[in-house]
Amino acid sequence: MTKKINQTDINQAVWAACDTFRGTVDASIYKDYVLTMLFLKFLSDVWQEHYEQYEKEYGDAPELITEMMKNERFVLPPDASFSRLYEQRHAPGNGERIDKALHAIEEANITKLRDVFQDISFNSTRLGEEKQKNELLAQLLEDFTDENLDLRLAHIGNQDVIGNAYEYLISRFASEAGKTAGEFYTPAEISELIAELVDPQEGDEICDPTCGSASLLMKCGRQIKRKYGGSKKYALFGQESIGSTWALAKMNLFLHGEDNHRVEWGDTIRNPKLLDNKDRLMHFDVVVANPPFSLAKWGHGTAEDDRFGRFRRGIPPRTKGDYAFILHMIETMKPRTGRMGVVVPHGVLFRGSSEGKIRQKLIEEQKLDAVIGLPEKLFFGTGIPAAILIFKQNKTDGSVLFIDASREYDNGKNQNKLDQEKHINKIVATYRARENVDKYAHLASPEEMAENDFNLNIPRYVDTFEEEEEIDLMAVRAEREKLKTELADLEEKMDGYLRELGYLS
Repeated sequence: MTKKINQTDINQAVWAACDTFRGTVDASIYKDYVLTMLFLKFLSDVWQEHYEQYEKEYGDAPELITEMMKNERFVLPPDASFSRLYEQRHAPGNGERIDKALHAIEEANITKLRDVFQDISFNSTRLGEEKQKNELLAQLLEDFTDENLDLRLAHIGNQDVIGNAYEYLISRFASEAGKTAGEFYTPAEISELIAELVDPQEGDEICDPTCGSASLLMKCGRQIKRKYGGSKKYALFGQESIGSTWALAKMNLFLHGEDNHRVEWGDTIRNPKLLDNKDRLMHFDVVVANPPFSLAKWGHGTAEDDRFGRFRRGIPPRTKGDYAFILHMIETMKPRTGRMGVVVPHGVLFRGSSEGKIRQKLIEEQKLDAVIGLPEKLFFGTGIPAAILIFKQNKTDGSVLFIDASREYDNGKNQNKLDQEKHINKIVATYRARENVDKYAHLASPEEMAENDFNLNIPRYVDTFEEEEEIDLMAVRAEREKLKTELADLEEKMDGYLRELGYLS
């Protein structure tokens, strides 16, 4: 009987494989090699498993087996399999062989994997000189023969296990990557919170214009699966500007069984790629994102001539691109069903000048639905607190719900956490109820926001002031007198002990 492994087993095995590179290659570099090898191993193991199944059924008809294998999700050329690379691991040229294998896999699956491996080279000098590189890659191939990295479906139970292991690796790399981590990973509980707030439905088209490794997109997909009995009646769309991160997103989606996706590589502001057949911006039911905070070089120079009219409410400041992403997302919501959730730094809520004018117009257009303040230290690479803005196209009034969730979280050594039961569920329930909650939430009218000059700073709307307990000065004085008397008694006793010992005459 085939041994089944659990999620912990496989997570520990893939993380242990990283030991091959530690101390020799920086984590920001070797993450791509480990994640790509995991993808290659999965394709190889599933291909081999299916081939063996067909052999049992049609052993005397090899031509039929060959035809049947053409229907696999991914085609695996004979010399591109993990087992073939493993057999040759002690021969020179591991880097070149692995690169050729990846190129062959891309060519055989060009509609799905075009350009996915172009930013990764196992033959790169980043892994050291030839001898060191060859030894590192031989060890990596051996690491992936661990029994807990046998990725046949019979062994792992279902594909979610390998997809979860992939995301586990990405999250671990993100936690160690410092300031660059936010470029490719949104913490799972933040993705979960945003997904619940925008409430994706069966049939929705969902987009993340700064998708990173696609974790937020997939959380939205999982929401639909949970609500509709495993339904896959939805489509995922995304765009990512960093080539290596875009490749991670593609592999991540495939490993989670999310074949119905379109994720483009390019700069969303300067060169949006998600266009319809009339060369216009596509529209989506759900738009979500955790864009880079206050991006300095976002494309200000070309914004005035934007052919999509995204900046008709105003052009964001040259050195802060937060509203550039917000305005892009606003323009891509479907006119009736569109809803949107975006993570922003708090400056977006109150900064003046061009941002203040844009903010005022969005409020007056009755698109802003909620402002949710989050605790500090939730995000990789930054300790600053952030907020989530929720926008809707079908709002019937101009009220905005303010939630101050900044004080409720689980403390962590390097990073704080939101608990599903204690924190996320409370935020979502409060958002849906849309009622005032003392020291936690306030439903603000358009008039209130206008009185505040359209400043959305949360403390202006949610009063979290706690009255300090009144001090009884007479009781404090009496306690002080009592302590003075006790101190005098102790001093007298101490003098007696010192006289007995001969220290005082």
